[in-house]
Amino acid sequence: MLAHPAHLLAMGFGTGLSPVAPGTVGTLLAIPFYAVLLQHFSPLEVLALCVLLFSTGIWACDRTGRDLGVADHGCMTWDEIVAFLAVLTFLPTTWQAQTAAFVLFRLFDVLKPAPLRWLEKRFEGGIGVMLDDLGAAFFTLLVLALATVLF
Repeated sequence: MLAHPAHLLAMGFGTGLSPVAPGTVGTLLAIPFYAVLLQHFSPLEVLALCVLLFSTGIWACDRTGRDLGVADHGCMTWDEIVAFLAVLTFLPTTWQAQTAAFVLFRLFDVLKPAPLRWLEKRFEGGIGVMLDDLGAAFFTLLVLALATVLF
């Protein structure tokens, strides 16, 4: 992880080294990270920051995947962190909203419904790693919006 700065970032500052469910651990890191960012920025500014973090993630995950010999290695969690950070910018800061979003995001990320699986296979390297989680974020927000309208 410390061999190159890209590895440190791609592995989510160590969350990717979790022996159990590294993607889940990475996603969880987004919650306190968001709370810290909210002390200095508005949700809209955090969302803008996510664009920079996403772009940096393409580079970091591409480099790390090449170095590890596996394009989307399970130890890379930056994609989950950034995508869930973006989700949080659209939610109320209640534990209920964040928990519902967390569960949905992890389900979409793990199950990878057809559109997400297509994204993952269509785009290679760092962009593919980052895009499928952005898709999971989109589906999470879509389901939450539909639930708000219907219930």
